[in-house]
Parts: sequence; structure tokens; C-alpha cells
Amino acid sequence: MADLTWINEQARRTLYRLIPQLNEQFSGLCSQADWKTFIRRLERHFPDLFGLLYQLYGHQYDFFFHVENILATAARMWVARPQGLKELDASREALPDWFHSEKMIGGVCYVDLFAGNLEGVKAKIPYFKELGLTYLHLMPLFKCPEGKNDGGYAVSSYRQVNPAIGTIEQLADLTTELRQNGISLVLDFIFNHTSNEHEWAVKAFSGYPEYQAFYRIYPDRIIPDQYEQTLREIFPDEHPGAFTYFPELNRWVWTTFHSFQWDLNYENPLVFSAMGEELLSIANVGVEVIRLDAVAFVWKKLGTTSENLPEAHLIIQAFNALARIAAPALLFKSEAIVHPDYVAQYIRPDECQLSYNPLLMALLWNSLATREVRLLRYSMQHRFAIDPSCAWVNYVRVHDDIGWTFSDEDAIQLSINGYDHRKFLNAFYTGRFPGTFAVGLPFQENPKTGDCRISGTCASLAGLEKALKEETGSEVDLALQRIMLIHSIITSIGGIPLIYLGDEIATLNDYSFLEDPAKAGDSRWVHRPKADAKKYDRRKDKNTPEGKIFQGLNKLIEVRKSHAVFASGANHETEILDVGNDHVFGYVRSFFNEKVVVLANFSEREQIISIDRIPSIIWPGQDLISGEEYHPGEEIKLGPYCFIWLQI
Repeated sequence: MADLTWINEQARRTLYRLIPQLNEQFSGLCSQADWKTFIRRLERHFPDLFGLLYQLYGHQYDFFFHVENILATAARMWVARPQGLKELDASREALPDWFHSEKMIGGVCYVDLFAGNLEGVKAKIPYFKELGLTYLHLMPLFKCPEGKNDGGYAVSSYRQVNPAIGTIEQLADLTTELRQNGISLVLDFIFNHTSNEHEWAVKAFSGYPEYQAFYRIYPDRIIPDQYEQTLREIFPDEHPGAFTYFPELNRWVWTTFHSFQWDLNYENPLVFSAMGEELLSIANVGVEVIRLDAVAFVWKKLGTTSENLPEAHLIIQAFNALARIAAPALLFKSEAIVHPDYVAQYIRPDECQLSYNPLLMALLWNSLATREVRLLRYSMQHRFAIDPSCAWVNYVRVHDDIGWTFSDEDAIQLSINGYDHRKFLNAFYTGRFPGTFAVGLPFQENPKTGDCRISGTCASLAGLEKALKEETGSEVDLALQRIMLIHSIITSIGGIPLIYLGDEIATLNDYSFLEDPAKAGDSRWVHRPKADAKKYDRRKDKNTPEGKIFQGLNKLIEVRKSHAVFASGANHETEILDVGNDHVFGYVRSFFNEKVVVLANFSEREQIISIDRIPSIIWPGQDLISGEEYHPGEEIKLGPYCFIWLQI
């Protein structure tokens, strides 16, 4: 790679040449103040953007043409950015750690399943405020193929909303309404692939060489066979390997996931430029956070797994630098369901400021199954801490399956065989293990190896479905307590808690997807039910499962929002404790002199903790949930699946 000093000098010279062109083309299209703001940000962030682009594309003869094109895109999208969003940019720059607040509470849902359409989502704003949400993630809503579309993750147009749920104008109106009510909108940026119905793919299919270069298309199996020597199969049930043959095209197309999802070729700088414009168009609708889908797969290299390659990070960092110039309010959230070492690599201020925490999610379910917290405790002690400028998004369920992405290296430290343990967890959560409380379905089960992932709602996996159908009120209570227990962890451990909407009223599995041919082969639809208005009405009745969970979560959210110690970021710490009991997960949240000790019993039996096992704590303490006080020399008794938040 070229010397950094040389790259910075080239960046300076390039910007010096290009600013007069940008001034001539765009300065008259917005206010003088807005244009000065753009130039200020451009001068600040262009050296980073240039260096990243140079690493990716500097070897190409037309490199500077692409740089010029990308800057013109940034200027054009800034000029088009609504004034209200430009004001948001300024406020976010003034308060860059806004997302660390203890008041941040996330929710995620499908537009059609939860509210029918975008106007229905707008009508739900009072409910979102009742629940306490300040962050709303709407699942993929852009135009996609009818029928099989991977739940919207096959995008046919980033500029059009799926007409079944609304229009791009309605989306922009919704983002404004949400923002006025203190709720930030989150959308997916599906940037590894497009659908085969996207305009680019259609032109590629029609034989246009320029657009065929947007994808990875091969005339025969020679190169695909070479790649597949080191690639893993993602969806072997649908198609073996990573390529699909299209007879009409007489070509093989790289399709990592489904045959209707064509992987983009980021070795082509035109792809980066085009997708950068799509990114900024999404930001200009009013989206404040984008979830980067399938981040691990965006760069391919022969002789590797083509996952988590260094260039994938450069691509994301370059998109981030572009956003700092033209839409600085925009945050990036990574979605990498991979080894924890790789998850951590995407979390940095100049790449993904937010990240899902799949390890915490998987190990919460692991601890419920085993009634032990050893692996959870060990993993969090070694892997929970991240850059204080960034934050975890902690969750117990989302739209996707559960994969057991814990580290085998961590497991072996505790004499746990990772392969055998995953087999146990799969058996437990698919109802095949004797004595299990869970009701779930396997996803992408491999009959040869027995490997699979798990589908199911939080309530069904936590035992409520089985308890209601087959058991007594005692088992129902235990199931409800499990649901509350794991939500208490994501609400208090540090980061943004994310509720998969429906879980807050203990929604059970919905097997009606089996009657839909487009969904029947994908068990994940079992935990994607349509919102039941009658169940939501029961949230106000504390004698129902819906009411117990909703009101219990409301209490946790209220307490969280009232105490700055539950925020994240600078001066906030989470110390994972060994409390001398392998059934109890414990940690201390600290913010200057304020401390809260969280203890959570993952067993259906009472557990006793000696206060002396909790170091550096000045007693007495009071449970923020129940109000009960604890004094020196006392024992803390935790009932089945109970938890306490002790303020010291």
C-alpha cells in the first residue's frame, strides 16, 4: 500500500481540484450557509474517504473519475436533503453520543404484520410511546418481488416502497411524525445483493455488459468451482454452493443466499458509487439508523471463505465517511451472525457505531436451557466491553432464527464441547430433548450433520406455549418469569434494548405460515405472526399473560429511563461478576458514584447469594424493581427465574 503521507497529499490535491467544479455545479442550488456546511464537512472527512477508496480502487486506471463521481453524488444528495434533516445533522454533530442515553428503547416489527401499512404504523405512534420506544426498526419495506422475496431482503428498488404498504412519500411523512414524537426510524440497507428484478439485474439479464459487471456472472463453472473449494453453503436446501445457473442467460450468477438475490460486485467502483447514492437516498427520507445486512459477505476473494475480509470493512468505512459528508445524522448498525471475534471487528466509531449482540442473545437462551450461567459469564467477561463511542443493541428475539454463535474457544475453557453442546441446544429448543419446556422449529436443518438453527417466538421458546396447552398454572408462571428474566438483562446490561414487537405481550408461535406455499419452506415465519388486536387489548389486564408481560416490561423500562447508570458510553461501566453460584448471572453497572448490582437467577429453584460475594459495594441497597432493602450480613434470596436491580 502507498505511504499514508503520500495518500493524504493526493487527497489534498484532489480536493483542491474538485471543489471549484462542485462549487460551479451545486453551490447555487442551496443556501450559502448550507453549502459552507457541506464544504466544511467535505474538507474534514474527504481525506478518510479518499484513503479508503484508494485502498479499494486505487489500482484502477480511472480511479480519479470515480472519486469525482462519488463527490458529485454526495453534493447532489446534500442539496436534496430536506431542511429538517439538515437541522438534525447539526444537532447530532453537537451531541454525538445521543444514542447512549438510558432513555433509548428499541422496537422492531414488520409493517404489514404489525400495522397493515405505513399509515397504520403512524397510527400506532401512541402505542409506541406507551411502551416507551425511542427507536423503531421497520423490517424491509422497499419494493421486492411478489411471492418469494426472503421477507423483503430481496430489494427491487431502493427508491420505492412496496406498494402493498405505501409510498416513498408516506415513508418520508412517517419519519417526520416519528421524529416529532422522539422516535428514531431504523431501516435495513441490504447492500450485499439486490433482487433479480432490480433494474440493474434486469439489464444484466438482458445482456448489457456494464450491468453484468455490477454482479458476479460467469460463462461456465471454472471460476465458480474454484471459489467453492473454500466457501460454505448458506442455504443448501435451496441450491448447493454459492452459484445459480440461469438457462435463459446461459450464465452462472453468484447468489450467496437465494437464487433471486444476486450478489453485487464491489470490486467494481461503479457499484460502490451507485450503492452510495442509494444509501444517501434512504438517509434523505429521514432514516436515522441503518442496519447493514449481511456485512460479512460483501467482498469476495478466491482462496478464502469470502466472509469477513478486510475489504468488507473498508467498504463499510467508506460508506460511513460518505455519510459524514452528506448525511452526518445517519448511524450504522452491523448485523454479523458470525464468530464473536468477527462481530467485534465491525464495531468502531468510523464503521458501525451500533451492533447487534448475537452472543448475548444466544447465551441467554443457552442459560435458560442449562440453568447455568458459566458460559454466559465467561463470554461476557471477555467480550462485552467495546469502544465507549459505540453501543450494543441487545435483544432476545428478532425476525431471524437463533444461531448458536458462541465461541468454541470460550466453551473449551469451561470443558464444554461446542459441537455436542449445539446438538443439545438444538434438541432442547425443537422439543426433542426430554423434559424441555421449549416449543420451537428447526431452521435449515442438515440431515447429515443434525446441525440447524432455531425458529420460534420468545414466549413459545420460553415455555409458555407448552405450559398453556399441557401443564398447570405453576408452569405458566415459570414461563412468564423466564420471559421477564431475559428482558431484564437486555434492559440493564448496557446498550440499547430491542424488543421484537409481539414479545411484549407474550405472543406464541403461529403455524398458519404452513398454509402459504411461499412461506411453508421457511420456519422463521412461525415467529412472524400478524399482530392480534385482541391480545394487545389484554395488555391492560394484569391477570392475563399479555398483561403480566406488558406491565412488567413497562416497569423495567420506566426504571431504566429514570436512572442514568443504565446508559452506555463514556464513564459507564459494566463489570461482570462471579457471585459464587453458577445459576446466577450478576454484574455491576457504574456511572461515577452511582452503582446498580443486577442479579438474575436462571434456575427454577430458589438461589441464595451472600452479600459478601459482591465486592466493592457499600450497603445497604434497594431493589429498584420491588423497593425491598438489603443490608450488610444478609443473604439475598432469589426465587425461580427472579432478578433484582440493587441500587447502592
